[in-house]
Amino acid sequence: MTTETNRWRGVVGLALAASATALVADRPGLLLVAVLGVAFAAYPRLARTPDPDVRVERRLSDANPRPGDEVTVTVTVTNEGGVLPDVRVVDGVPALLAVTGGSPRTGTVLWPGRSVSFTYRVTAKHGRHSFEPTTVVARDLSGAHEVETSVAVDTEIDCTTADADGPLRDQTLDDVGSVVADRGASGVEFSRTREYRPGDAMSRIDWNRYARTGELTTVEYRSDEAATVVLLVDARPSAYRAAGDGPHAVAHGVSAAEQLLGSLHRNRNLVGLAAVGRESCWLAPGAGRDHRVEARHLLATHPAFTSTPPDDVDERRDRERVDLDAQIEQLRGRLPDGAQVLLLSPLLDDDVVDAARHLDAHGHRVSAVSVDVTGDDSVGQRLAAVERRNRVSRLRSAGLPVVEWQTDTPLVAALLDRPQEVESA
Repeated sequence: MTTETNRWRGVVGLALAASATALVADRPGLLLVAVLGVAFAAYPRLARTPDPDVRVERRLSDANPRPGDEVTVTVTVTNEGGVLPDVRVVDGVPALLAVTGGSPRTGTVLWPGRSVSFTYRVTAKHGRHSFEPTTVVARDLSGAHEVETSVAVDTEIDCTTADADGPLRDQTLDDVGSVVADRGASGVEFSRTREYRPGDAMSRIDWNRYARTGELTTVEYRSDEAATVVLLVDARPSAYRAAGDGPHAVAHGVSAAEQLLGSLHRNRNLVGLAAVGRESCWLAPGAGRDHRVEARHLLATHPAFTSTPPDDVDERRDRERVDLDAQIEQLRGRLPDGAQVLLLSPLLDDDVVDAARHLDAHGHRVSAVSVDVTGDDSVGQRLAAVERRNRVSRLRSAGLPVVEWQTDTPLVAALLDRPQEVESA
């Protein structure tokens, strides 16, 4: 994309004013200034517009770090075209990773065949983090024209690998992520008691209760079965809110979805993926390695999960365009019978609460993981925090479990602080 910087705007006007003054006042010196002004105004038009042809390489000091480890990123830009007198490079740092040292940008002159390298450090967080394309902006010698281009380099920090001596992250996530089908049958976990029915096995009768009250009741146990779960990411424009300078709630939701995908798949559940927002996304529940790879690919590439928040104009337009009720109805039509929904949302408005209760009322048990991106620096932020807590209370009062997730806490820790079972009808 080529744009004009308007760096030399006004030079022609000044030259004409100087020449007019020189003629009227009979000042030859001003006429010389006018001539110089015309030369400066013509110079940008004669300068050649840059045509950047660059190759970008990105190297990581550790592609599989543990959470909290620092990873050094080295970016090398090689000029494979003509001279670039003014080139600026900005690397595409993953949205959830904070730069803790160095800078992900540089500026220099690049001669043909020459390279420039720069390094910076990021702190790893649990999850898989793909780098965005590197942005290269080149200006001509006059600075009047600039050309912006993006160079994609497939690079990923995978912070999900379990090490033998590492934290018990994967084991605990397995337990928290397990899904129990709520169906009374033979099993090992108590489910409920009910009235005795002719034909019930004698071993299932609650003889202790019969001895106390004389009532015949039958004990039922819960059977552990694979369940169908759909991870629903709230990616509406209103969800692109961040706590301070940290990642926004959509980025947290995508990270949570990726972590929960692995946990639920390992427990042999059927797992699906969906999103509501500027773009809708749907992946039918499934299992197996290919299905898991497809789900992760969608999280990394589908427009619904973009890490780029809308600007003010786009947000107003997108708010008008996003019909949450219609998207929820479409989702409900796709959900298999008895499928559960795990909602990943910051709960920043009442619409998403109503949507969750609507799905739950139609037989799809809903649970929620809600990242808290509210603050307390202003009256408005404190009010937003109170409203969010009220929405959490509304969901819990309706019987929908909610796990509150603070941005400075790993998801695993948040789940362990309040372990929730997702139940199916």
